[in-house]
Parts: sequence; C-alpha cells; structure tokens
Amino acid sequence: MAKEYPASPKAQQLQESKKQRLTYILVVSALCVAFYVLGAWQNTTVPKPAASSAITKVGCDPAAAGQSSAVPSFGSASQESLDFEAHHQLSLDDTGAEAAVQPFPACPLNFSEYTPCEDRKRGRRFERAMLVYRERHCPGKDEEIRCLIPAPPKYRTPFKWPQSRDFAWFNNIPHKELSIEKAVQNWIQVDGQRFRFPGGGTMFPRGADAYIDDIGKLISLTDGKIRTAIDTGCGVASWGAYLLKRNILAMSFAPRDTHEAQVQFALERGVPAIIGVMGKQRLPYPSRILRPGGYWILSGPPINWKTHYKGWERTKEDLKEEQDNIEDVARSLCWNKVVEKGDLSIWQKPKNHLECANIKKKYKQMEACVTPLPEVSNQGEIAGGALERWPQRAFAVPPRVKRGMIPGIDASKFEEDKKLWEKRVAYYKRTLPIADGRYRNVMDMNANLGGFAASLVKYPVWVMNVVPVNSDRDTLGAIYERGFIGTYQDWCEAFSTYPRTYDLLHADNLFSIYQDRCDITNILLEMDRILRPEGTAIIRDTVDVLTKVQAIAKRMRWESRILDHEDGPFNPEKVLVAVKTYWTADESEQH
Repeated sequence: MAKEYPASPKAQQLQESKKQRLTYILVVSALCVAFYVLGAWQNTTVPKPAASSAITKVGCDPAAAGQSSAVPSFGSASQESLDFEAHHQLSLDDTGAEAAVQPFPACPLNFSEYTPCEDRKRGRRFERAMLVYRERHCPGKDEEIRCLIPAPPKYRTPFKWPQSRDFAWFNNIPHKELSIEKAVQNWIQVDGQRFRFPGGGTMFPRGADAYIDDIGKLISLTDGKIRTAIDTGCGVASWGAYLLKRNILAMSFAPRDTHEAQVQFALERGVPAIIGVMGKQRLPYPSRILRPGGYWILSGPPINWKTHYKGWERTKEDLKEEQDNIEDVARSLCWNKVVEKGDLSIWQKPKNHLECANIKKKYKQMEACVTPLPEVSNQGEIAGGALERWPQRAFAVPPRVKRGMIPGIDASKFEEDKKLWEKRVAYYKRTLPIADGRYRNVMDMNANLGGFAASLVKYPVWVMNVVPVNSDRDTLGAIYERGFIGTYQDWCEAFSTYPRTYDLLHADNLFSIYQDRCDITNILLEMDRILRPEGTAIIRDTVDVLTKVQAIAKRMRWESRILDHEDGPFNPEKVLVAVKTYWTADESEQH
C-alpha cells in the first residue's frame, strides 16, 4: 500500500506565491482599465454653456446689453481649456515679443462699412464699361489696413429669425437713402428705431409673396424639384426672403453702388446675399449653376414693353429690339420659352444637348458664352445626372460624386463624410447654442463636400459654403447639387460682404492650407470684419496652428479656448472656439 507524504513546505510556499502574483496582476489590470475608462470619459465630455456669459463687454451701453443674447460660456468645472503656451519662470526683457502681443487698434468710424475689394474710391480707377469699376478690385500690400473695423455706436444684436426678415435696427445700418429713393416701390421703411421691410421691390409692387405666387402659377415651386436659385440685382433680397418659406434657397447678389447697403440690409435680415455684379469677370460659381432643365425668369424691361414703355421712358422700337435680341440669344443657347404672361417671361434650359446640334457650330463664335452639357445616351436623360427632390437631396450622393468627377471621392467616402459631420455638429452643440436661434448667418470657410451645412438643415440657419480656390478638390458643384449655396474664394483676399454680416464662422483646416501662402493675421482680421459682435468662430486645425491663431485672436479682443478633438485627447487635431467681444466706435466720432 502506497504511503502518503505531506506536501513539502517549499511546494506550499510556491503555490501561495503564484496565487498572490495572479491576484496582484488582476487587481492592477482592473485598476488600469477603470482609470482608462474614467480618463476617456472625462476627456470626451464637453461643457454645456453656463447660464451667464463669461465674456466681458467692452464699452457696452445698457441698451445694447439688454438686447444681447447670451454667448457661449467658457467657464466649466468639467473640462479645462487646453493650454499649449510656454510658461517660463525667468522674466525676459523682449520688446519685440511685447510688441507682438499688443492689441490691434480700432479703425476710425468711417471704416465701419469698409469692403476692401469693393471700395468705391479704388473702383474709380477702373473703366466704367461693362461695370468693371464695380467688380472686385482688392487692395495691394501698400493699401492693407491692420486695424479692427468698429461697429457703429449703439449697435444692437439683430432680431432673431423669422422676425429679422421684416425688421432691422436702424443704428446697425444707419442709412435712410433707400427708404426715400425706393419709397414708391416699398423696399424699406423707417419705423422709429427700426427699419421695416414690407416685401416690396422694383418688379413686384404687390409684394414679393404675391410675385412668387404668380411665378408658382406658371411653374411648380413647391414639389421639391426646385431648391436653389440665383437673384441678380437683388435689392434688399425680398424675393430670396420669401422663397425661404417655400424651401427654396436663393443666392442673391447686387453691386455696391448708389443703392447704398442693399446687400448689407439683406444679410441683416438673415437672408443669403453677397456683393457681386455681372460685368467682365466670371461669377464665382460652378458650371451648370443653372442646371439642365432649370428655369430663367425675366421680369422688367423689356418684358411687356407694349404696356410699360411710357413709364420706362423708352421708345417702342428700342424695347422691341432689346427683346428680340434676348429671344435670339435664348434660341442660340437652345433654351425653350415656356411662357410669357403679364410682366413675366420664363425660359427653360434643355435637359441635354442631343437635339441642339447647332450649338456646336457656335462654340468658336461664342466661346465662354456656351458651356457644353455632359453627354447623354438618350433624349430623356438629364445631362450630368438627375437630382433627388428636397429634402432628400441634402443627403443623397451628388451626381458629380457618382460620376467620379471629384478626385478621391466616391459614394462610400461621401457617406463617411456625412456621418463625420453629424458627429462633429453633435459635439459642437454641447458647447454652442446652435438650436436656439442665436445663429442665423453661418459661413463654412472651407466647405469640402458641404457636410457641415447638411448637418445644420434642421436648425434655423443658412450656410454660405466657401470652397477655397487653393483647395485640392473643386467641390462647389457637388454642394449645389446637394441643395446648398456657396462661392469660390481666395482667403488671401477679402470676402465680398459687408462688416458684421455673419453670426458663426467655421474654418476646418483653413489655416493649414494658407499658412504658407499669405499672412494668417490678415485672414483673422478679415474674419473679425465679417463676424458680428458676440459672434462665434470655430476653428479646427493642428495644435501648432491653433496656438498661433489663439495668440492673434487675443489681440483682436476675442475670448477663446482650445478643446480636444471629438474623438478624444490623442487626436493631434484640436478645436478652437472663440467669441468676438462686444465693442463699438465712440459716439464722439460721429460729430
């Protein structure tokens, strides 16, 4: 019979040691996992806006303060602002460094409506033929200014949409000229401290709403097929303002001319508009902005000249000749005249050029006047591809993407981009009051595929999508195909708008594109010119770029903080959120 021996002391000690080591490893592993989860949770939590503003208002009068909406607060116990500045113990006597952080001075009050590339004094140097003097002519290096454009004294936060469609504060745009010059046409009226916009216009004495209803009786405006429009010579953009309730977004433009501040009034109302004129320069829009199957509507001289020739103080012969010329050009473009009724005449661009063989004969003669449509295989096919109806159009893959016209972008990349911007806007919403009407006029300074605008469609905002001319991809055509508006822009130059016309600016890696092309200080000063007092800027870029931007922003009287990327602290890209503080020109400058 086998004899049992008790386990040796050494074996027992070895077993106990293994148990202790295993327990130690498990405990340490559990703690590591717990701290990692806790750290990740804390770093992806974004503070909600506090009830009170953390922004100090400079030179703010009580009346203006009462009108001001709350701006995003940067104070939070849940997340500290990321600090990438150097902190040295040694005091350095560096006058150069001290000068670099000096705040920018305020420009004189006479610069309060300065538009650098549409300056009327500079425009006088250019020829008047074809309105060249009213086109863009940007200042040279010797004409650049490095000061902050002041808001006029007693500037107030604009009315919220939709009230802003009908009212604006007089002190924000102190011009009565249009209310006098266009009194009969009912463009604008002065009502105490406010402007009132009755909805009138040169060609719609019964109001823009009734005028649009007249158009709607001739072509359908409510079935979602028509989403974007262009309004040339827009006045105060009442046509675009009243199209919005029909889910049609108009890009309205007009020159800076004797009709003082018409585009400025449009933007103050919360209606999309830009300074522009049909002259010699090509307009900054993509090909086929008037899509195959789209409509061209003409009202005013010479339409219905037999009725109006006396009021227009022109001869019958002159007006008839003008209309005949228009009809000839439309036929040469293969446009079909749909209807002429009363003061309206409507043409339709062909769906394709299969039956327009005569156009090819005119290429040499007309050159830039006729842009060939993409080829099709049958008469019923829409050149370039059919579009979804609105609102599905905003999220459908654009035809230009389907056809592989944008390098590196296909349907799957488009879907990824769509989800990315839904995630990013959700992240922004946790810090910024996007949904409560605080913002109306929004600009995406590097719009890419328009994903930022698409993620904002359910909010009371509109977005000016800007595609930099230096961008690797030309995406503006696809943006229009999604049912949004936009323009091309070189950010080394000023944008074609008035000061204080946007509530929110969004710049996604814009400074990385331009930091080696021009001085980013000039871009930031332009952003300050465009942004309304207490407006917000969101800037996404690398840490190195954002620290430079933040230093310049401080000199512009902006309050800012750098936040982590929405994916957490380990992503090298960060987000800078800045608010332009409220300040105005001194009232003494008015006298």
